[in-house]
Amino acid sequence: MTEPLIFELSNDERISYQIPALDVPAIAPEEVIDSAYLRKELNMPVLSERDTVMHFTRLSRLNYSVDSGFYPLGSCTMKYNPKINEDIARLPGFARVHPKQPAATIQGIMEVHKLLSDSLAELTAMDAMTLQPAAGAQGELTGLLVMAAYHKKKGNTHKNKIIIPDSGHGTNPASVSMAGFEVLNVESDEDGCVDMEKLKKVIGPEVAGIMLTNPNTLGLFEKHAKELSETLHSVDALLYYDGANFNAIMGWARPGDMGFDIVHLNVHKTLSTPHGGGGPGAGPVGVKAHLAEFLPVPRIKEENGKLAFSSSDKLSLGSVVASNGNFLVLLKALAYIVQNGGDGLKHSSACAVLNANYMMEKLKAYYHLPYDRLCKHEFVITSENLADYGVKTLDVAKRLLDYGFHAPTVYFPLIVPEAMMIEPTETETRGTLDSFIEAMIKIAEEAKTNPDLLKEAPHNTPVRRLDETTAARKPDINWYKRPE
Repeated sequence: MTEPLIFELSNDERISYQIPALDVPAIAPEEVIDSAYLRKELNMPVLSERDTVMHFTRLSRLNYSVDSGFYPLGSCTMKYNPKINEDIARLPGFARVHPKQPAATIQGIMEVHKLLSDSLAELTAMDAMTLQPAAGAQGELTGLLVMAAYHKKKGNTHKNKIIIPDSGHGTNPASVSMAGFEVLNVESDEDGCVDMEKLKKVIGPEVAGIMLTNPNTLGLFEKHAKELSETLHSVDALLYYDGANFNAIMGWARPGDMGFDIVHLNVHKTLSTPHGGGGPGAGPVGVKAHLAEFLPVPRIKEENGKLAFSSSDKLSLGSVVASNGNFLVLLKALAYIVQNGGDGLKHSSACAVLNANYMMEKLKAYYHLPYDRLCKHEFVITSENLADYGVKTLDVAKRLLDYGFHAPTVYFPLIVPEAMMIEPTETETRGTLDSFIEAMIKIAEEAKTNPDLLKEAPHNTPVRRLDETTAARKPDINWYKRPE
């Protein structure tokens, strides 16, 4: 049954509030405001307060959230967020600070920035950090602008191309274009890693750098990272590390030790706050020492025993956000680091890898596994083995909804036809993983015995299968009175 719209519940006989009668003369709006500027009467629903509360509470229970269910969204790292981090972010001394307060009044706030910068630099083996970028994609752009500034200083005007492997993160090509570079694609080899022979064929004087996601979007560790670093550096090209999947190697391997010059981290994924719903996010960027002068300002530095904002770097990009970053998201990331410590962060990554490999091993007998090797935090399976029954990946994803699970990421990465990218994260218990595995196995069996059940799924949701193309291209979000 479709949930009624609040307009459909409207009833002119109901009342939601009462206000006292006027004890002063009434004045018509037209007497004080030009009629051209007066708002027309709003078509608002009329309900009692009780009905309004019931309606929105009922709708809220239809929402799927990280606190109510398991998100197997590959590449997204939608994990449980410890509530203590939210409590810390609500403390008045943090929550009520103004971004433009003088440095002398926010020494504690600045210390949070410094502690987090130092912690992230240690985790990534970088020499300098900026916490300004307000999202992972903005972190990508910031890192690429640092790369552009480096080449500009050296007079490398011929370097206008950035290499992106076909297993890279989806936002990389857009970031490259926005930064003024051209994209050079390189294919993966049979192991799902960058094909080094093909990479060497495109290496030339015009290459400014490479953007590498490691582990890549197949959930596989790029085993040629060190060789790749030496190859790029030999032509004065820089290595950019897309840290969207950093939770797979945190505490075990550091991008700087692999030869990367620039790194961005999605701390709203890896360290506490789950991203989703459009934010908030934070994408700090770290660089090696030879690139520090290009980082955004202001940067926090220590002067005479006090913390201060410094804008003295003449080659800086300037600012990439209006304030010094999404502070409360950054605060929660620091809280996560402090609570776990180095050993805890390392254990967190180990659990993420263990969960993914456990699930992959359990499912590979029922679905096609294109890369049958040790994965990191996520893995890719497909519905290719179910094609003879007319079942596609979308059908499997829709059927999962009937079992009470959010669907995994589907049809990405693009290099794997009918892909399902699954990331269990480190916060899920074996019981949750087993329940999801059991549902996936049942769906694989249903595909063979009753494929129409999948093709017509979901069956138990408030809204059945939608025309997703029309919904995306011609959305109708306005309410209008339906004909009787």
